[in-house]
Amino acid sequence: MTNNNLICDLETGVCGVAGDNEMEIIDLNQTSKKIDLYYVTDPICSHCWAIEPTLRRFMKQYGQYFNFKTVMGGLLEKWHGGPVDPANGIHGPADVAGHWREVGEHSRMPIDGSLMIDNPVQSSFPPSRVYKIIQKHHGEEKAFEFLRRARENLFVFNKNIGEAPVLLEIVNAMELDGERIVKEANEQTGHELLNEDFILTRNLGARGFPTIIMVNEENKGVKIVGGRPFDHYVAGLTQALGEDPIPKQQPALSTLLEEEKLLFAKEIEGMYDVEKSDIHAFVEKELSPNSYQVKEILGESYFTSLK
Repeated sequence: MTNNNLICDLETGVCGVAGDNEMEIIDLNQTSKKIDLYYVTDPICSHCWAIEPTLRRFMKQYGQYFNFKTVMGGLLEKWHGGPVDPANGIHGPADVAGHWREVGEHSRMPIDGSLMIDNPVQSSFPPSRVYKIIQKHHGEEKAFEFLRRARENLFVFNKNIGEAPVLLEIVNAMELDGERIVKEANEQTGHELLNEDFILTRNLGARGFPTIIMVNEENKGVKIVGGRPFDHYVAGLTQALGEDPIPKQQPALSTLLEEEKLLFAKEIEGMYDVEKSDIHAFVEKELSPNSYQVKEILGESYFTSLK
């Protein structure tokens, strides 16, 4: 064989003569291009709970393109006795219950809401400070896990995450030192870290939650306010990057459930483009019977990992 222009093709596994192009120009920097993504939120923001299915898929498929930074925005310091959100008819805690239920029914991310009548959260600052302390000592990923667990407890299981015993229970369940973390959150460090987020929120121009801001190296980008469809976030990322991002394959459901511990039907539907009527058949196909439990709350199915 006299032709030295031979290759073994990685995709086909076949070895043979290479193509005509002996040399081509490549740019290996394109795949490492990243932007900063700021997610301005609050532990008691119902609309932030509603976008969890969309946000999770966006992070799983396009997270390689951005540095994800969660920012606490400070939704409720305390009830002052006057209107808090007149546009949504919210003048006091009892008004929140109805608003939350509407958000839950519309998004199909379950929200009970009766807590805000029986034992209302007086401030979102305590769980926000706990978030900041976990972020400081254990990193963004663990802090984001706390935010998820706090919202599950508040919106679905009707626990007051403004109270120290509830926060302690949540943090301990994450196998962290709840007593130390909740204590530090109430000290000067917790207050200072949260105030830093409030300053950043103002500098980013965020006036509501959720707000997602994507900024490139030139400090130019997009601001997306409120819950939007999945394609809206992909379009924003494309604009901030200045190129079309290539999505990763969604993780296997078994991997995702083991990682997340609990997923609602809407989250699985959103991740894998499954119809509501097909959710149970899809789960049964993807998971072994002894690896999960299925339960129902507020008319919605949810799945928990047994691993």
